[in-house]
Amino acid sequence: MAVADSGYACIRLLASCRRFLPKPVTFVTRLLAKPDAALYEPAPPLRKPGQMGRPRLKGKRLPTLAAVADDPSTAWTPVVVANWYGSGKRTVEVATATALWYHTGLPPVPLRWVLIRDPQEKFTLQALLCTDLAAEPARILGWFVLRWQMEATFQEVRRHLGVETQRQWSDLAIRRTTPALLALFSLVTLFAHERMARGTGALRLASWYHKLHPTFSDALALVREELWVHETFRGSLQQADTVKVPRAFVERLTETVCYAA
Repeated sequence: MAVADSGYACIRLLASCRRFLPKPVTFVTRLLAKPDAALYEPAPPLRKPGQMGRPRLKGKRLPTLAAVADDPSTAWTPVVVANWYGSGKRTVEVATATALWYHTGLPPVPLRWVLIRDPQEKFTLQALLCTDLAAEPARILGWFVLRWQMEATFQEVRRHLGVETQRQWSDLAIRRTTPALLALFSLVTLFAHERMARGTGALRLASWYHKLHPTFSDALALVREELWVHETFRGSLQQADTVKVPRAFVERLTETVCYAA
Protein backbone atom coordinates (compact mmCIF):
# COMPACT_ATOMS: atom_id res chain seq x y z
CA MET A 1 0.00 0.00 0.00
CA ALA A 2 1.34 3.44 -0.99
CA VAL A 3 -0.44 6.70 -0.13
CA ALA A 4 0.80 9.81 -1.90
CA ASP A 5 -0.15 13.24 -3.20
CA SER A 6 -1.06 14.18 -6.76
CA GLY A 7 2.58 14.27 -7.85
CA TYR A 8 2.45 10.45 -7.87
CA ALA A 9 -0.72 10.27 -9.97
CA CYS A 10 1.31 9.11 -12.97
CA ILE A 11 -0.02 6.47 -15.36
CA ARG A 12 3.41 4.95 -15.98
CA LEU A 13 4.17 4.66 -12.24
CA LEU A 14 0.75 3.24 -11.33
CA ALA A 15 0.87 0.72 -14.16
CA SER A 16 4.38 -0.42 -13.21
CA CYS A 17 3.46 -0.91 -9.55
CA ARG A 18 0.35 -2.82 -10.54
CA ARG A 19 1.66 -5.03 -13.35
CA PHE A 20 5.41 -5.48 -13.16
CA LEU A 21 6.17 -6.00 -9.45
CA PRO A 22 6.25 -9.52 -7.92
CA LYS A 23 3.82 -8.23 -5.29
CA PRO A 24 1.62 -5.50 -6.82
CA VAL A 25 1.42 -2.25 -4.84
CA THR A 26 -1.95 -0.56 -4.29
CA PHE A 27 -1.72 3.21 -4.77
CA VAL A 28 -3.98 5.90 -3.30
CA THR A 29 -3.33 9.42 -4.59
CA ARG A 30 -5.10 12.67 -5.33
CA LEU A 31 -6.53 13.05 -8.81
CA LEU A 32 -8.28 16.44 -8.83
CA ALA A 33 -5.02 18.09 -9.92
CA LYS A 34 -5.88 16.38 -13.22
CA PRO A 35 -9.63 17.23 -13.55
CA ASP A 36 -9.57 16.50 -17.27
CA ALA A 37 -7.90 13.10 -16.96
CA ALA A 38 -9.11 10.86 -19.77
CA LEU A 39 -11.25 8.16 -18.17
CA TYR A 40 -12.80 5.32 -20.16
CA GLU A 41 -14.93 2.25 -19.76
CA PRO A 42 -13.06 -1.09 -19.88
CA ALA A 43 -12.30 -2.49 -23.31
CA PRO A 44 -14.89 -4.94 -24.69
CA PRO A 45 -13.96 -8.44 -23.52
CA LEU A 46 -14.68 -10.09 -26.91
CA ARG A 47 -13.62 -9.17 -30.42
CA LYS A 48 -16.19 -9.00 -33.16
CA PRO A 49 -16.08 -11.75 -35.82
CA GLY A 50 -13.58 -10.82 -38.54
CA GLN A 51 -12.28 -7.82 -36.62
CA MET A 52 -8.77 -6.85 -37.72
CA GLY A 53 -5.97 -5.19 -35.80
CA ARG A 54 -4.83 -5.41 -32.22
CA PRO A 55 -7.29 -5.76 -29.33
CA ARG A 56 -8.77 -2.55 -27.99
CA LEU A 57 -7.19 -1.08 -24.85
CA LYS A 58 -10.15 1.05 -23.76
CA GLY A 59 -13.86 1.42 -24.16
CA LYS A 60 -16.18 4.40 -24.37
CA ARG A 61 -14.93 7.78 -23.12
CA LEU A 62 -16.42 8.76 -19.76
CA PRO A 63 -17.14 12.28 -18.46
CA THR A 64 -14.27 14.00 -16.66
CA LEU A 65 -14.38 14.22 -12.88
CA ALA A 66 -14.93 17.97 -13.14
CA ALA A 67 -18.04 17.28 -15.23
CA VAL A 68 -19.23 14.61 -12.77
CA ALA A 69 -18.83 17.03 -9.86
CA ASP A 70 -20.90 19.71 -11.66
CA ASP A 71 -23.61 17.28 -12.81
CA PRO A 72 -26.81 17.78 -10.71
CA SER A 73 -27.71 14.11 -11.22
CA THR A 74 -24.54 12.83 -9.50
CA ALA A 75 -25.45 10.71 -6.47
CA TRP A 76 -23.60 11.74 -3.30
CA THR A 77 -23.43 9.35 -0.34
CA PRO A 78 -22.58 10.39 3.26
CA VAL A 79 -19.50 8.64 4.66
CA VAL A 80 -18.15 8.90 8.21
CA VAL A 81 -14.35 9.01 8.43
CA ALA A 82 -13.27 7.67 11.83
CA ASN A 83 -10.17 9.87 12.20
CA TRP A 84 -10.12 12.93 9.97
CA TYR A 85 -6.52 14.17 10.16
CA GLY A 86 -6.39 13.55 13.90
CA SER A 87 -9.51 15.63 14.68
CA GLY A 88 -11.96 12.78 15.30
CA LYS A 89 -14.96 11.70 13.25
CA ARG A 90 -15.96 13.70 10.19
CA THR A 91 -18.88 13.21 7.82
CA VAL A 92 -18.25 13.90 4.15
CA GLU A 93 -20.15 13.15 0.94
CA VAL A 94 -18.64 10.99 -1.78
CA ALA A 95 -19.38 9.88 -5.32
CA THR A 96 -17.43 6.93 -6.70
CA ALA A 97 -17.11 4.58 -9.65
CA THR A 98 -14.50 2.53 -11.49
CA ALA A 99 -12.86 3.56 -14.75
CA LEU A 100 -9.85 3.07 -16.97
CA TRP A 101 -7.26 5.86 -17.03
CA TYR A 102 -5.58 5.92 -20.41
CA HIS A 103 -3.24 8.12 -22.42
CA THR A 104 -1.89 7.40 -25.89
CA GLY A 105 1.33 5.42 -25.76
CA LEU A 106 0.95 4.45 -22.09
CA PRO A 107 -0.53 1.31 -20.53
CA PRO A 108 -4.12 1.68 -19.27
CA VAL A 109 -4.65 1.73 -15.50
CA PRO A 110 -7.89 0.44 -13.95
CA LEU A 111 -8.82 2.52 -10.91
CA ARG A 112 -11.58 3.52 -8.55
CA TRP A 113 -12.10 7.27 -8.30
CA VAL A 114 -13.69 8.96 -5.31
CA LEU A 115 -15.01 12.54 -5.35
CA ILE A 116 -15.22 14.13 -1.89
CA ARG A 117 -17.15 17.22 -0.88
CA ASP A 118 -17.71 18.75 2.54
CA PRO A 119 -21.32 19.42 3.63
CA GLN A 120 -19.91 22.14 5.91
CA GLU A 121 -18.02 23.68 2.95
CA LYS A 122 -14.79 23.98 4.94
CA PHE A 123 -12.65 22.47 2.18
CA THR A 124 -12.92 22.45 -1.58
CA LEU A 125 -13.87 19.48 -3.70
CA GLN A 126 -11.25 16.71 -3.70
CA ALA A 127 -10.76 13.60 -5.81
CA LEU A 128 -8.82 10.45 -5.04
CA LEU A 129 -7.88 7.42 -7.07
CA CYS A 130 -7.21 3.91 -5.82
CA THR A 131 -5.80 1.07 -7.90
CA ASP A 132 -7.74 -1.45 -5.80
CA LEU A 133 -11.09 -1.55 -7.59
CA ALA A 134 -12.76 -3.46 -4.76
CA ALA A 135 -11.86 -0.92 -2.06
CA GLU A 136 -14.79 0.88 -0.44
CA PRO A 137 -14.76 4.73 -0.41
CA ALA A 138 -14.63 4.82 3.40
CA ARG A 139 -11.59 2.54 3.33
CA ILE A 140 -9.87 4.69 0.71
CA LEU A 141 -10.52 7.84 2.75
CA GLY A 142 -9.19 6.11 5.86
CA TRP A 143 -6.00 5.24 4.01
CA PHE A 144 -5.55 8.70 2.56
CA VAL A 145 -5.89 10.65 5.82
CA LEU A 146 -2.95 8.62 7.14
CA ARG A 147 -0.81 10.67 4.75
CA TRP A 148 -0.71 13.45 7.34
CA GLN A 149 1.26 11.14 9.62
CA MET A 150 3.66 10.44 6.77
CA GLU A 151 4.25 14.15 6.24
CA ALA A 152 4.94 14.58 9.97
CA THR A 153 7.44 11.71 9.70
CA PHE A 154 9.26 13.43 6.84
CA GLN A 155 9.36 16.67 8.84
CA GLU A 156 10.78 14.95 11.92
CA VAL A 157 13.35 12.91 10.02
CA ARG A 158 14.59 16.08 8.34
CA ARG A 159 14.71 18.09 11.55
CA HIS A 160 16.41 15.52 13.78
CA LEU A 161 18.29 13.19 11.41
CA GLY A 162 19.24 15.55 8.59
CA VAL A 163 17.39 14.06 5.62
CA GLU A 164 17.73 16.36 2.57
CA THR A 165 20.56 18.27 4.27
CA GLN A 166 23.33 15.81 3.48
CA ARG A 167 26.57 17.19 2.08
CA GLN A 168 27.59 14.32 -0.16
CA TRP A 169 28.86 15.22 -3.61
CA SER A 170 27.63 12.18 -5.51
CA ASP A 171 24.03 11.33 -6.31
CA LEU A 172 24.70 7.68 -5.44
CA ALA A 173 25.80 8.62 -1.92
CA ILE A 174 22.63 10.67 -1.42
CA ARG A 175 20.48 7.79 -2.67
CA ARG A 176 22.18 5.54 -0.12
CA THR A 177 22.05 7.95 2.81
CA THR A 178 18.37 8.91 2.63
CA PRO A 179 17.01 5.33 2.95
CA ALA A 180 19.52 4.69 5.76
CA LEU A 181 18.26 7.72 7.71
CA LEU A 182 14.63 6.72 7.18
CA ALA A 183 15.53 3.24 8.44
CA LEU A 184 17.22 4.84 11.47
CA PHE A 185 14.00 6.75 12.17
CA SER A 186 12.11 3.44 12.24
CA LEU A 187 14.68 1.79 14.51
CA VAL A 188 14.61 4.69 16.98
CA THR A 189 10.81 4.54 17.05
CA LEU A 190 10.80 0.79 17.69
CA PHE A 191 13.46 0.97 20.43
CA ALA A 192 11.65 3.83 22.17
CA HIS A 193 8.34 1.98 21.95
CA GLU A 194 9.91 -1.07 23.60
CA ARG A 195 11.26 1.03 26.45
CA MET A 196 7.97 2.88 26.91
CA ALA A 197 6.18 -0.48 27.00
CA ARG A 198 8.39 -1.48 29.95
CA GLY A 199 7.28 1.65 31.76
CA THR A 200 10.82 2.97 32.11
CA GLY A 201 10.52 5.97 29.80
CA ALA A 202 9.99 9.44 31.26
CA LEU A 203 8.80 12.25 28.99
CA ARG A 204 10.08 15.78 29.33
CA LEU A 205 6.96 17.87 29.89
CA ALA A 206 6.32 21.59 29.69
CA SER A 207 4.16 23.34 32.27
CA TRP A 208 1.74 24.51 29.57
CA TYR A 209 1.54 21.29 27.55
CA HIS A 210 0.84 17.75 28.72
CA LYS A 211 1.91 15.00 26.31
CA LEU A 212 0.29 11.58 26.36
CA HIS A 213 2.74 10.12 23.84
CA PRO A 214 6.39 10.82 23.12
CA THR A 215 7.43 12.93 20.15
CA PHE A 216 10.32 11.77 17.99
CA SER A 217 12.69 14.05 19.92
CA ASP A 218 11.58 12.25 23.11
CA ALA A 219 12.10 8.89 21.42
CA LEU A 220 15.56 9.93 20.28
CA ALA A 221 16.46 11.06 23.80
CA LEU A 222 15.24 7.76 25.29
CA VAL A 223 17.34 5.72 22.87
CA ARG A 224 20.42 7.89 23.44
CA GLU A 225 20.05 7.52 27.20
CA GLU A 226 19.70 3.75 26.89
CA LEU A 227 22.84 3.49 24.74
CA TRP A 228 24.92 5.88 26.82
CA VAL A 229 24.01 4.31 30.16
CA HIS A 230 24.77 0.74 29.11
CA GLU A 231 27.70 1.28 26.77
CA THR A 232 29.53 4.37 28.08
CA PHE A 233 29.01 4.88 31.80
CA ARG A 234 30.48 2.41 34.29
CA GLY A 235 29.78 2.30 38.01
CA SER A 236 32.57 2.48 40.56
CA LEU A 237 33.22 -0.68 42.56
CA GLN A 238 34.13 1.30 45.69
CA GLN A 239 31.42 3.98 45.58
CA ALA A 240 27.96 3.13 44.27
CA ASP A 241 27.12 6.79 43.56
CA THR A 242 30.22 7.34 41.43
CA VAL A 243 30.11 6.82 37.69
CA LYS A 244 33.25 6.32 35.63
CA VAL A 245 33.24 7.94 32.23
CA PRO A 246 35.87 7.24 29.53
CA ARG A 247 38.05 10.27 28.77
CA ALA A 248 37.38 10.02 25.00
CA PHE A 249 33.65 10.31 25.62
CA VAL A 250 34.08 13.35 27.89
CA GLU A 251 36.19 15.08 25.25
CA ARG A 252 33.64 14.41 22.51
CA LEU A 253 30.81 15.56 24.77
CA THR A 254 32.69 18.75 25.72
CA GLU A 255 33.40 19.56 22.07
CA THR A 256 29.79 18.97 21.10
CA VAL A 257 28.44 21.17 23.90
CA CYS A 258 30.91 23.94 23.04
CA TYR A 259 29.79 24.07 19.42
CA ALA A 260 26.11 23.68 20.35
CA ALA A 261 26.32 26.72 22.62
